[in-house]
Amino acid sequence: MKLTVLLALLLTPLLNAADPKPFAFPGLKQDIEYAKVGEVSLKLDAWVPEGEGPFPTCLLVHGGGFTKGDKHSYITPMFEPLAQAGFTWFTIDYRLAPAHRWPACADDVAAAIRWVKAHAADYKVDPARIALIGESAGGHLVSWAGVTGQGDTRVAAVVPFYAPHDLILQVQRRNALGGLGALIGQDEWNDEARKKLSEMSPIQHIQPGLPPFFQIHGDDDKQVPLVQSMNFEAKMKAAGNACETLVIPGGTHGMGGWSKLNSDYAQQMITWLKKTLK
Repeated sequence: MKLTVLLALLLTPLLNAADPKPFAFPGLKQDIEYAKVGEVSLKLDAWVPEGEGPFPTCLLVHGGGFTKGDKHSYITPMFEPLAQAGFTWFTIDYRLAPAHRWPACADDVAAAIRWVKAHAADYKVDPARIALIGESAGGHLVSWAGVTGQGDTRVAAVVPFYAPHDLILQVQRRNALGGLGALIGQDEWNDEARKKLSEMSPIQHIQPGLPPFFQIHGDDDKQVPLVQSMNFEAKMKAAGNACETLVIPGGTHGMGGWSKLNSDYAQQMITWLKKTLK
């Protein structure tokens, strides 16, 4: 083999790795800084409908076990349905473990809510009609924001996908801390870890007067079992709050795998959001 051909074969993967294809979605305004924490610049993307507005608005929070992912990961199946339905929407980055421990990620979601409200006029946002949508770890974060938000961090609705609301139950099921260990800075399951994870569990903070929730969860989810959502719904209703759970038959963990199930979950979510944010 000639040297030039050999070099070309060796360099091609390196060149491709160094020049990844940029993320693209029609009309998406990308990499807007919504907060800065030390040297960390936190960014979001924004999509705004045509028209005068103001529009109902959704803030999207990706999953990834609190340790990976970004604003273009996992949550992307929501982009097109929300755009077609005429919502303003934002998708955010947040600080990840183990470099950043709890409550950094939760603080970032709260900061994003404040930023969206403060910049409502710039993005045709109706501050009274803001909903949170999150999946997996992001589902936990939007539920946390929903049950703890007050004043400028309170929202009108919350849509968690397959969220681990009870972190004690999650650890017991797996018999391992997993990514939660990185989030709390511990690798041993002991009383201290139990206390931290109990405090971090949205189900422990349910009280009367919370915004309505619309949960979406597959009944074949092996990572975050459906019982997490059912227990959360029961406790929400017991406190007098509105909470519904849409169960996806055959749904595993991750909405990206639901495309083969012929589910209309996205349309059902849009219908619920329009009714709730009317």
